Amino acid sequence: MNIFSIKQLLTGTHLLQEVVISGWVKTYRSNRFIALNDGSTIDNIQCVVDFEKFDESLLKQITTGAAIKVSGTLVESQGKGQNVEIQVANLVVHGGADPETYPIQPKKHSLEFLREKAHLRIRTNTFSAVMRVRSALSFAIHQYFQQNGFYYVNTPIITGSDAEGAGEMFRVTTLDDKNPPLTKDGEVDYSKDFFGKETNLTVSGQLEAETFAMGLGKVYTFGPTFRAENSNTSRHLSEFWMIEPEMAFYDLDANMDLAEDFIKSIISYVLKNCGKDLSFLEKRLLEEEKSKPQAERSGMPLMEKLRFVVDNNFKRVSYTEAIEILRDSKPNKKKKFQYTIEEWGADLQSEHERFLVEKHFKCPVILFDYPAKIKAFYMRLNEDGKTVRAMDILFPGIGEIVGGSQREERLEVLRDKIKALDIDEKELWWYLDLRKFGTAVHSGFGLGFERLVLFATGMGNIRDVIPFPRTPQNAEF
Repeated sequence: MNIFSIKQLLTGTHLLQEVVISGWVKTYRSNRFIALNDGSTIDNIQCVVDFEKFDESLLKQITTGAAIKVSGTLVESQGKGQNVEIQVANLVVHGGADPETYPIQPKKHSLEFLREKAHLRIRTNTFSAVMRVRSALSFAIHQYFQQNGFYYVNTPIITGSDAEGAGEMFRVTTLDDKNPPLTKDGEVDYSKDFFGKETNLTVSGQLEAETFAMGLGKVYTFGPTFRAENSNTSRHLSEFWMIEPEMAFYDLDANMDLAEDFIKSIISYVLKNCGKDLSFLEKRLLEEEKSKPQAERSGMPLMEKLRFVVDNNFKRVSYTEAIEILRDSKPNKKKKFQYTIEEWGADLQSEHERFLVEKHFKCPVILFDYPAKIKAFYMRLNEDGKTVRAMDILFPGIGEIVGGSQREERLEVLRDKIKALDIDEKELWWYLDLRKFGTAVHSGFGLGFERLVLFATGMGNIRDVIPFPRTPQNAEF
């Protein structure tokens, strides 16, 4: 007898075959109809039980959440809502679920409630759909880079360098927290620590990836990164996944071309392969938005928004031009922006980015040539001495989704920038070596994976697109 997944049974040609299926009970009604789901698809399969042929004590164990195995014949369904169903011949209960205490009962649960039950929320339709889309996006990312001549590299999770220069890092130490060794000056003596120096969890694999790009040509990282930023918002996580390609001999224009092609390719992949899950998530979003004021609703349904990104060329606009547009915009003049744009050099906020995408250009936007003062030290300085070859990609509903730049390949310029920021040159000796031995124009970008999953699923909170969110005051599970 063949063991199938529910997805195989619903999409294949197995009519009148004897089949075996295992899964979790969604509902059991009229002592006869079991809706079973195994996670392979958002759809349940109906299993029809002739209760007169089964022991009553066994049937009592069939409750929402119970794990069961059924075997029987796949037949055309007589009822509405499904094409096929299983006429159950045998039934085994792998593990019961007490209806008094099992929290995921067949009713509407708030997302806040489900975050407290993150170990069980994957059994809901919403979270199983989100996580299948997340998995498909992961696959599409690897596939895109592998098919385009990139090599996958694993950069260190424990590091001594702060790639962003932001200083919001988690320390890694084995020193006794109650009685650490001290230097003569009374500071903690990290030379006695496990690695002989101060180390942290990585905020980015970029600097190390650059070293590989300068030998392998085109590389990418896809791994966890950590920010000890005390931001308790719907867009921030303390632990999240980053995709960071680095390319030797690519200037900023080539970098922007690659980023646009990459994003369109992976979103096309989920549109093609995750139709049922996206359709469910689209309906969920429409339902959720009914209670929101018109101004806060998405401009377009989920799948239309995804096609919008795939079908439209991204508009490329310099930071300087964007500032002029924002300064002259109605919301700015009427003080509708929380952060009023007054002068060149302002750091753009999400509200400004979304205005450019959703209201002004009405398509995805790539901003480039930002003021050096608001960007990281490794970005290439332009000839004007005040802007850098940086680019950010802005999306509807989300703002910035990609940040990248042409990297500074000139040794003296990089040295000056490190000095100006008071970064210890000794910490980056190896990074400077890249500029001494065979330096060349090179570029890369970073894409926060959860931001992409957020966009692709239409979810409103980044904590709902990662299995176990890590946020300030929360490291449960």
